[in-house]
Amino acid sequence: MLSLRYPAGYPVDGFIFFKAMSQDGASQFQEVIRQELELSVKKELEKILTTASSHEFEHTKKDLDGFRKLFHRFLQEKGPSVDWGKIQRPPEDSIQPYEKIKARGLPDNISSVLNKLVVVKLNGGLGTSMGCKGPKSLIGVRNENTFLDLTVQQIEHLNKTYNTDVPLVLMNSFNTDEDTKKILQKYNHCRVKIYTFNQSRYPRINKESLLPVAKDVSYSGENTEAWYPPGHGDIYASFYNSGLLDTFIGEGKEYIFVSNIDNLGATVDLYILNHLMNPPNGKRCEFVMEVTNKTRADVKGGTLTQYEGKLRLVEIAQVPKAHVDEFKSVSKFKIFNTNNLWISLGAVKRLQEQNAIDMEIIVNPKTLDGGLNVIQLETAVGAAIKSFENSLGINVPRSRFLPVKTTSDLLLVMSNLYSLNAGSLTMSEKREFPTVPLVKLGSSFTKVQDYLRRFESIPDMLELDHLTVSGDVTFGKNVSLKGTVIIIANHGDRIDIPPGAVLENKIVSGNLRILDH
Repeated sequence: MLSLRYPAGYPVDGFIFFKAMSQDGASQFQEVIRQELELSVKKELEKILTTASSHEFEHTKKDLDGFRKLFHRFLQEKGPSVDWGKIQRPPEDSIQPYEKIKARGLPDNISSVLNKLVVVKLNGGLGTSMGCKGPKSLIGVRNENTFLDLTVQQIEHLNKTYNTDVPLVLMNSFNTDEDTKKILQKYNHCRVKIYTFNQSRYPRINKESLLPVAKDVSYSGENTEAWYPPGHGDIYASFYNSGLLDTFIGEGKEYIFVSNIDNLGATVDLYILNHLMNPPNGKRCEFVMEVTNKTRADVKGGTLTQYEGKLRLVEIAQVPKAHVDEFKSVSKFKIFNTNNLWISLGAVKRLQEQNAIDMEIIVNPKTLDGGLNVIQLETAVGAAIKSFENSLGINVPRSRFLPVKTTSDLLLVMSNLYSLNAGSLTMSEKREFPTVPLVKLGSSFTKVQDYLRRFESIPDMLELDHLTVSGDVTFGKNVSLKGTVIIIANHGDRIDIPPGAVLENKIVSGNLRILDH
């Protein structure tokens, strides 16, 4: 076990110590410590690898090699990853309005264009934040259809309509792989080829010693919390290592459309695909990021900037504290990343083989159940935009960003605000305003099971602007909510909204008094 000899005055915390030292420029001493640390981590990883069975050995070795590279970079980095003074607004032509892309129309041979596409969904997340066990993609979101059901329906509809063969690829994590594979059998008769690959499994590191917490390769029992999937930036290496990248290139596929499986707005867009395959200037983009206009709810979202002559995604974690308010400004940085990305397969292969995909490291601190403080090193898929040639942002309508992160989001997509057609949700024509209502459901609604129990049926929300619900509240059948509705049951009280009630601009409090708002 490495024993770090900290100079007087430094906190005995490997992470704080190392980063403080990086900024002090104590270069010679720092280099000695860095080399000692890397050697100790290498030894620990070698010990872990010896516990792998023969069938686990090869992929475990790839995972641990990937972690070592990431850890090496983590030790090399000094201070904030961006120099705020170099950040500029992107040039006008580097972020194109979607309307301009759509105005070009579609070619007659759209089927042959579609046959160049592979759809990749990021499927590594669990449903724990919504009180569910297992993969988030298996939560029912509309008419008992899960996120995965809707995705398969969308692609099957494309393949049937255009007589094409667009495959679906799921990037699973070790948390979601087994449960996802069990459910895939139900799609055997669908007209969609479904492939899966696993993102890497990296060891969490002790925040004080900076050494791996894991002692062997298992991830059960006391080792359950010792491992983590290292963020969706891992897609490039894992996709390449899985062999699927070369398989698809061999089949003549040229682009992947990557998105989060819980973003119900992330459907295949034929106009964007056509722009990629048939660019107006003849020069193909290797990377397209869909961005959309910020609202107050999105001020923390990563934004596209011009940095040292290239498009660069800047996340709030990279921004020096003195400039966070400026970063959040809707007037200066008007757009944010939806994480809907269109990426050239050939470019991924080239850059991966050159080890040239550069993504900032996100240091994510966690506290394990036993109280141990750890850090996990992650990367984000969109951060690689600066490594690709001829990258482009497309400012898309808000309808292409419909993530379901909470039960408040779930209420919106289950309601009559949207209609469902071939797996795709579209805003109802009966809604007069194109914007989505602001919905805030309190802690009694956090878990999906509790949320479903509190609604006998989903209310009519076509004319709703704002809904806040707090406390022990239930809704009867056929309730209609309009304008601004605030329902607050104080501690110990319960409010039952009766069946058929119409609440328009109302505040409903403790004893069900209904007051004009």
